[in-house]
Amino acid sequence: MNPFYDAYNVLMRVYRDGAHLKIALAEELGGAEKEGRAGTVKTVYGVLEHDAYLSLCIASFAEKPPKTAAKTALKIALYHLLFLEKPRYMVTDTVVDLLKRVGKGGLAGFANAFLRRFDVSAVRLPEGDEGLAVTGNYPLFAVRMLREAYGDRVKEIVLAKSSGVSVRFVRNMEDYLGREHIDTPFENLKIFKNFAREEGYDRGDYTFQSVGSVAVCDVIEPCAKLLDACAAPGGKSVLLAEKCGEVVAEELHPHRVSLIESYARRMGAKNVTAVQGDGTFFDPMWAKSFDGVLCDVPCSGLGTLAENPDIALFKREEDLKELRKIQLAILKNCARYVKDGGCLYYSTCSVLPPENDGAVAAFLKETEDFSAEEISSPLAHERAEYGIQFLPDRAYGAGFYVAKLRRKG
Repeated sequence: MNPFYDAYNVLMRVYRDGAHLKIALAEELGGAEKEGRAGTVKTVYGVLEHDAYLSLCIASFAEKPPKTAAKTALKIALYHLLFLEKPRYMVTDTVVDLLKRVGKGGLAGFANAFLRRFDVSAVRLPEGDEGLAVTGNYPLFAVRMLREAYGDRVKEIVLAKSSGVSVRFVRNMEDYLGREHIDTPFENLKIFKNFAREEGYDRGDYTFQSVGSVAVCDVIEPCAKLLDACAAPGGKSVLLAEKCGEVVAEELHPHRVSLIESYARRMGAKNVTAVQGDGTFFDPMWAKSFDGVLCDVPCSGLGTLAENPDIALFKREEDLKELRKIQLAILKNCARYVKDGGCLYYSTCSVLPPENDGAVAAFLKETEDFSAEEISSPLAHERAEYGIQFLPDRAYGAGFYVAKLRRKG
């Protein structure tokens, strides 16, 4: 089997079909051997983490933009050549064989000629923010927003990498601490360089949960009844069930409701009830029924780019306008479910101010019923006007935002 074959199929699903990386990996590698799987995952993530630079390399030496199949094969080849330092002859032969195997033999000559004449020293990076966007594989519009908000620190934010795999333990944590790990400000949350899923996961001894997700939950005060809107896959709902009497986890799509139910069942969270519903549509049965409501809204997701490099491929500045409409609609609707004196929490996995403090400001401008409360976190953060922002360069590669709004009365 050609060693690039599985990676090519996964990446074609992402580039050609717009599939989510993790879904494409799961569907394409379900039956792959463990040894081959590790190499494929490394290649796929490596290509996507350097996609903008690899695209620049191809544009610098191709007379015209190649077709998706050829471009994908060349990105795999260039990643192995430039970042894994594999011999040029081996990479070239493997890509030529790959294109023949996938029925694209007509492109083999082009790929062969390209790789033989490619010279990385002739590739010129753009200057300034354009160059940072290429090296950091970050949308240019987002780089410019971050520079406006954080000045020269933008480089550290954009180039920040994930610190590893975040694991939240419920029991038997000591059995795993012999492995290399990083302690976080949260006692039961550790970050490992590598952490393969084992029987302890199925027993509910631990779960995989990002440091930002845990930090958001840490802000939320204990209460009798809490609504977690937009709750899938259920990590926050399950963690909040430890300090709230009852958690209702709402999710739009039925299959994602099932994910929450499965998550809660595995972790033994019996006080989590998963329901299907749309956070933008009012349910009169829930009017002023909850002590707390968490709106973890759909967003650009750029705060998770270190873990999800495919996000950068499809993000456009114009997308933010539609996202802002959805974010504000969810916030305004779910505010109607908060009891007098209760709390409304707004969170995203974004680092962009318009999605974060900007959305809260727009909401508060339209209502006199809520006011922002000052919050803090043991995890390094920046204090915004209404909430707190976690940035990847100081929060283990994670970018999140959370604000706490209390209803008057």
